[in-house]
Amino acid sequence: MADLASTIEQSEVKTGSTKIRGRVSRLWEVDSWRGIAITTMVIYHLMWDLKSFAELYVVLTQGFWFYFQRFTATSFILLVGISLVISYNRAKGKSDNTPGLYWKFFRRGLKILAIAMGITVAVRVAGVGRIDFGVLHLIGTSILLAYPFLRYRWFNLLLGAGLIAGSYYLKTIPVNTYAFVWLGLEPPNYFYLDYFPLVHWFGVVLIGIFIGNSLFPNGQRRINLPDWGHFFPFNLLQFLGRHSLLIYVIHQPLLIMLLLLTGVIGLDSFGF
Repeated sequence: MADLASTIEQSEVKTGSTKIRGRVSRLWEVDSWRGIAITTMVIYHLMWDLKSFAELYVVLTQGFWFYFQRFTATSFILLVGISLVISYNRAKGKSDNTPGLYWKFFRRGLKILAIAMGITVAVRVAGVGRIDFGVLHLIGTSILLAYPFLRYRWFNLLLGAGLIAGSYYLKTIPVNTYAFVWLGLEPPNYFYLDYFPLVHWFGVVLIGIFIGNSLFPNGQRRINLPDWGHFFPFNLLQFLGRHSLLIYVIHQPLLIMLLLLTGVIGLDSFGF
């Protein structure tokens, strides 16, 4: 879903000595990684649906599926930082692009937050749970906050590690309110469908910015890679990665519909 942070889609950039007008050249390895993450997310949510609605016995909170979910979540959030810094570094070389870049990030962040709030309201109205600060809330907020950090490298690694470490301390602070769950302070018996508290996961974004500045210092890869982007499965993964926001928004309704149509679950699973 880190394509949400790709803000420079129509501009002029330099690749070697060649100028490319129109769509910015894509990095196949970044899009492919994002495609893997969106695929594993759909698989994990399918297992969650089967456990919740079809009473499939599977343990999602430990063992294989726990680490499977952590790989997915960490990949998405690292890619937010990587994508932001690639966009920033590409625009930095063009004096006419940089002044307006913050406002592109700002508008993009607000758009994602608006979608996140829509999902929050829809989930509460449907009565299936609560999403107070999910992955889209985290990504939108991170885009708004990340701009001052995009120029730094090692500082982001240290600050990111510090935020992640501090987030575990926050969990030990007793609270009886939902007002601070967005930071990572959870009241007793807090139940959520999607939860990415800011302090912990913004630390992961900062580490993604460190990785982006290390591997793509000018918006282009530092390490030469063979061009595998036109070959299967990388071409398919890139397609999925470039449409990760759409897939995220529609995948759960489609999964539920598929399970209903195949008879794996019935309407009685939802209390009808």
